Amino acid sequence: MATTEPTSVNGVDVSALEGAVETISDDSEVGRFTFRAETTWQDALKSVTTIDEFDQAGETIHTQEFTLQGDEPEQILGERTGPNAVELLLGALGSCLSVGYAANAAHMGIELEELRFEMSGDVDLRGFLGISEDVRPGYESITCTTYVTADASEDELSELRERVEATSPLMDVIMNEVPLETRLVAE
Repeated sequence: MATTEPTSVNGVDVSALEGAVETISDDSEVGRFTFRAETTWQDALKSVTTIDEFDQAGETIHTQEFTLQGDEPEQILGERTGPNAVELLLGALGSCLSVGYAANAAHMGIELEELRFEMSGDVDLRGFLGISEDVRPGYESITCTTYVTADASEDELSELRERVEATSPLMDVIMNEVPLETRLVAE
């Protein structure tokens, strides 16, 4: 009796994933998006960010917006009503890696039982507060540990890790310089 490949691995529809890869390979414009966020200062050190997704023509792809609350720890005059920006970066990295592991594992036929990431980063506030020009204002280093339980050998998991890290958008943004243009509009 012939066995058939499962169409879903780790909750990922493998056939749909392969179809998306083929479609984007055939027409690169299908795979181009502009992500946008708008952050509004609330009070003290609090802000709210609204996120939506657009295609290259500027058309909204999804009608659902997401909001993120931001604040700072009490040590730097915040009220700790939400995570600060550097904490959100760690969460974004974990989310990105989670997607990468789930999709690539599904493509490789690896069933994930458990997957979690622990991220930490070291920041010296002397840089952020302008106390010392010799200290970076952002992370001095970031550590990410991946914990995975899966039906795969160490070699397969190593290959999975390499694939994920080579294609992770957030790892790319963190590890490589990305052009950033800023503007100030006085209203």
